Amino acid sequence: MYRIPALDLPPLRSADGTVHLPGSKSISNRVLLLAGLAEGSTAVHGLLDSDDTQVMLAALGALGCGVRRDERAGQAPVTHITGLGGRLRVSSASLFLGNAGTAMRPLAATLAVLATTQGGRFDLSGVARMHERPIGDLVDALRPLGCAIDELGTPGYPPLRLHGQAGGSLNTRQPIRVRGDVSSQFLTALLLALPLATADSEVVIEVQGELISKPYVEITLNMLARFGIEVQRDGWQRFTLPCSQGRSPYRSPGRVDVEGDASSASYFIALGAIAAHRGAPVRIEGVGLDSIQGDIRFVDAARAMGADVRGGPNWLEVRRGRWPLTGITLDCNHIPDAAMTLAVMALYADSPTRLSGIASWRVKETDRIAAMATELQALGAVVQAGDDFIEITPPSQWRTGALRTYDDHRMAMCLSLAAFNPLAATAPANLPVRILDPQCVAKTFPDYFEALLSLARADLADIPVITIDGPTASGKGTLAAEVAQALGWHLLDSGALYRAAGLAAVADGVSPDDGPAVAAIAARLDLRFGQGEEQGRTWLRGREVTHELRLESTGLLASRVSALPAVRQALHGLQLAFRRAPGLVADGRDMGTALFPGARLKIFLTASAGERAARRHKQLISKGIAANIDDLRADLEARDARDRNRSASPLKPAEDALLLDNSHLGIEQSVSQVLAWWQQRSPFAQATAGAALPG
Repeated sequence: MYRIPALDLPPLRSADGTVHLPGSKSISNRVLLLAGLAEGSTAVHGLLDSDDTQVMLAALGALGCGVRRDERAGQAPVTHITGLGGRLRVSSASLFLGNAGTAMRPLAATLAVLATTQGGRFDLSGVARMHERPIGDLVDALRPLGCAIDELGTPGYPPLRLHGQAGGSLNTRQPIRVRGDVSSQFLTALLLALPLATADSEVVIEVQGELISKPYVEITLNMLARFGIEVQRDGWQRFTLPCSQGRSPYRSPGRVDVEGDASSASYFIALGAIAAHRGAPVRIEGVGLDSIQGDIRFVDAARAMGADVRGGPNWLEVRRGRWPLTGITLDCNHIPDAAMTLAVMALYADSPTRLSGIASWRVKETDRIAAMATELQALGAVVQAGDDFIEITPPSQWRTGALRTYDDHRMAMCLSLAAFNPLAATAPANLPVRILDPQCVAKTFPDYFEALLSLARADLADIPVITIDGPTASGKGTLAAEVAQALGWHLLDSGALYRAAGLAAVADGVSPDDGPAVAAIAARLDLRFGQGEEQGRTWLRGREVTHELRLESTGLLASRVSALPAVRQALHGLQLAFRRAPGLVADGRDMGTALFPGARLKIFLTASAGERAARRHKQLISKGIAANIDDLRADLEARDARDRNRSASPLKPAEDALLLDNSHLGIEQSVSQVLAWWQQRSPFAQATAGAALPG
């Protein structure tokens, strides 16, 4: 499995269609913790499946909660959490929480309270960046309660050790004070944890300084109410948790539905404002104008810049309104995460945009003010930045290059919108954009780039193609799949199309040599290739045929039907349709000669007949299939001759193809060679005037 080091986005020119949002991260992790503390079982529908929720689920499991994921065909998964009822079931645990602030801060407060009253020792740690994200204000609020907290690294930062002896008590006679001007997560952590301390009396929390990111605290209060805890608040400075009178304060509602993530919606709202200009809108499903999430107020900011946004319960539709967009000045204290998207929208404005109230950016997954300033400048914008503001003047001349994401999911998703630079009204360009470490989006939106590119439209000429042709058993299918995975591109296994056409013909009682009849079947071929976790699997007419496609008998069928001109013509359009952004790797026998003659890189893969026969023999024997190596070699040579001499697209290298003999190369060596050749041919290997590569 390759981790994609970079994703190259071609110049993108329009967008339309529907995106289904993943669940809100803020709601998901709050619900999981509350369900874990409650008595009984909670069925969580629409839970975000991401790095941050995975570390929370793992932590709950380690603490003794029941965690079960119910997946049924044709239905959305449901996660069932059986809670602790406020009572610890383990006395010690070491929890790794990645870079999830929505897990680290609330779990630190919860386990500090539980360890103090019930005993135990719990170590919390994360990735290096998490150990740079402040937690001292939360620690300072917990220690006066009597919580024993050891800072195992730099004071004021994780990792932490939370410990205590059974029978301990908490000092809740005085209000618990916490700063509110660094991160609202400290207050949220206390609100989620301190109902555990209300058995005998109410508990009061007082906020010192101005509370930032108030909408996130509103989410916390909303979720607490769902679990039976009605918090009384006096403005944004004083919060009172009611006495639970000795009962478990958390009562499971039985079922919770998680809204789509409003922060993630901001990228698609921006997408519509920039690129939905050909009539059809970008439709967003999973969150609507009635959302409980504060980031839905991003809609107001987008409208101020020119977006045409309409919506209702659980949906939004966005089109381009004013164009170019209008630069704005906005205090973003109420939408700190979504405000990052405004910074990239500013590239398409007719005047500068100034965003203030964003000091919290500096203590997120990275220093987002510094990171955003650096990368927008790399694109050609003029940027000024301070402790709590950023001001962006759109580029007078766009540049392109490798944009860093700093292991920050929101940086990656925001910067992807720069690929629409051909649409910039004040300084249009036609430049690809390289996103480094694109898989960091797994923190909140693992399928973000697939979702974006399912809506985006590019000129075919701008979508790169690599073709890998070669004779039977040369390994081209394996090589193509690995190269596609390494680049994050689409894959066209042309052989699978012909094999599927042969299988469908036989299933319908049609002779594989009946050109018109097989062509009619091929023209309406219902074939689906798996993506993501299903990669490598194939369905024909709704039935999985992954194994059948790899049988020797199916390969012989493919060789027969592929020699029929009518079948080749019927599949021609289907194969061309695989050319979609960000790029395509196509393998077969005539990809570089007939299907994609203008491909930027063409490979002709080969190996000796003896070597190919040996590989096939080894493969068959490993499956328990008897085989004779001499017969296999004779069969391969006969198929080679038939493929070379057929009248329709005979097997031969394209004139500009690079020859790769893998007789003595392993798959990793072959992949490395193809990727090295591609780096020499890619747009980023050829800086041109006005398109300098900044780092």
